[in-house]
Amino acid sequence: MAGAGITAAAAFIVGCNNSSPAPTQTPTPTPSPTPALTDADILNFALNLEYLEAEYYLYAATGSGLSSTDAGSGAGTTIVPSTGTKVAFADKYLLQYADEIAQDELNHVRFLRSALGSAAVPRPAIDLTFFVGLATAAKIPGTFNPFSDGYSFLTGAFVFEDVGVTAYLGAAPLISNKASYLGPAAGIMGTEAYHAAEIRTIIAAGAASASPTAAQTAALTNANLISALRGTISMASGNMLAAESPVSIGSIVACDSTNAIAFARTTDQVLHIVYGGTGGAGVSMGGFFPAGLNGTIKTTTT
Repeated sequence: MAGAGITAAAAFIVGCNNSSPAPTQTPTPTPSPTPALTDADILNFALNLEYLEAEYYLYAATGSGLSSTDAGSGAGTTIVPSTGTKVAFADKYLLQYADEIAQDELNHVRFLRSALGSAAVPRPAIDLTFFVGLATAAKIPGTFNPFSDGYSFLTGAFVFEDVGVTAYLGAAPLISNKASYLGPAAGIMGTEAYHAAEIRTIIAAGAASASPTAAQTAALTNANLISALRGTISMASGNMLAAESPVSIGSIVACDSTNAIAFARTTDQVLHIVYGGTGGAGVSMGGFFPAGLNGTIKTTTT
């Protein structure tokens, strides 16, 4: 994680019949190495993201967020729109999807908290009103509210699910205890990929229907505006993700075109996205996390 410094040795040059003492050279200070990330650090990074997803889906499906037990002792506050959060789903199947995904994300929170035990960080402060700022940055017209209707909810879900897949794929190689944690991490990534595919499919199919509604058309347009913004943010913090796959009826899967492998993001790229796109090193809060993430991985380095 960090390079070791090089200590310079003093040079002693002794000439014939020269009894003068050799000049000394001050050694170059050796910088302290950056501590390597532990599995607990990586799991807590994932837990922060699961807290965010669980809060979004639970509020949208039920009107309430995580219980105090699931949020942990010392949890931060979740800020929600004053207009309410429980979505009035016109389509029953969308409500069923929302209920299922909300339970999945709650189960992810519970699994990670159980795996971490006393090392689990509590839920950080979360701002679900940041969708307005995110939409403005993505150039979505009007005042976007993901809790206003079913298709706006899908656009809000699209914000999180692809990021979740890329975050787990990017973090997987960092796990040391692969026997204990790599399998469950891959399993959670698979679940997030199912969620992303559900959402991408519904958005694309709705806009491609014979007579799409304004909400269905807007969901597709807005999802691709968000996708473009995320790609721009990722590129600015490291050339690991050239561009996301646009959503259309012929393009549901977000993967590279050569090997059909899902995209991955570094922890830095994920932080820049959830913090609202502020560039550079040293970003430690903002966006959906107004006070930053809890745990070791919380500040950008690029």
